[in-house]
Amino acid sequence: MTYHSPVLLKECIEGLNINPDGIYIDVTFGGGGHSKEILKKLKSGKLFSFDRDADVLENTPNDERFKLIQTNYRNIKRFLRLEGVRKVDGILADLGVSSHQFDVPERGFSFRFDSEIDMRMDSGSGKNAKDVLNNYTESQLSDMFYKYGELRNSRKAAHLIIEYRLEREILRTTDLIEVLEGIVPEKKRNQFLSQVFQSIRIEVNDEIESLKQMLVDGVDLLNDGGRFVVMSYHSLEDRLVKNLFKRGSFSGDIEKDFFGNIINNMKEINRKVIIASSEEQKENNRSRSAKLRVAEKVEC
Repeated sequence: MTYHSPVLLKECIEGLNINPDGIYIDVTFGGGGHSKEILKKLKSGKLFSFDRDADVLENTPNDERFKLIQTNYRNIKRFLRLEGVRKVDGILADLGVSSHQFDVPERGFSFRFDSEIDMRMDSGSGKNAKDVLNNYTESQLSDMFYKYGELRNSRKAAHLIIEYRLEREILRTTDLIEVLEGIVPEKKRNQFLSQVFQSIRIEVNDEIESLKQMLVDGVDLLNDGGRFVVMSYHSLEDRLVKNLFKRGSFSGDIEKDFFGNIINNMKEINRKVIIASSEEQKENNRSRSAKLRVAEKVEC
């Protein structure tokens, strides 16, 4: 299976500050590029990688220091306990959808192809994009487009889908594009459709709640001095990561103890977000929207 070249690979590995004998987690295995680089730095250490997409099995390295766990990364704490692991020295998360998932038409992630509209990261899981588009109420659709796609005309988009459904179901990517054609801005067509497809994908895979759970459990799993390295590709994800690392909460509100000290057990390593160099952006389109943040667990 063809996957994207790992984005900001050098920066991610440097951010982890790897102890050769430590325990590390790659919560988004994908093509395995980041995991394989982590393994190069380990001696007696151990690497656990997570991914719910069965397609990644073809990329797993044959290495006794490595184990792939097939589950949503929101379950990292529970599944690591099954492995006898309660604390780790570093966690890497490369969020979003892999280029492989975008580039396989039958997965239905991309508006570039005429295909069934599915969008499940785990092809064996519950609801898919067809279920959302054909069963959600107008209010649910509008909220989804506004919250997860940041669409200004979310209500109009939802209304057009409801009207279309009176005649027939939305089953293919081209059906959805046809429904929304009248409100697609001519000069920002790709951006608009990206926002629409993104919002549906996030809803189908419950990405925001999964991310929150993974971040909270990840912080708890880290040893003092352990590093959390997170790369995101859109503002919804990056905002959650930034707020948690900077202020200790997803909302960005600062909590203080009785003595007025800020309650936050993460210290930012890079106060300014890390982005790809112009050279990497030219070579790898995926890197253009990547934002990398690194924080270290400290005693609170």
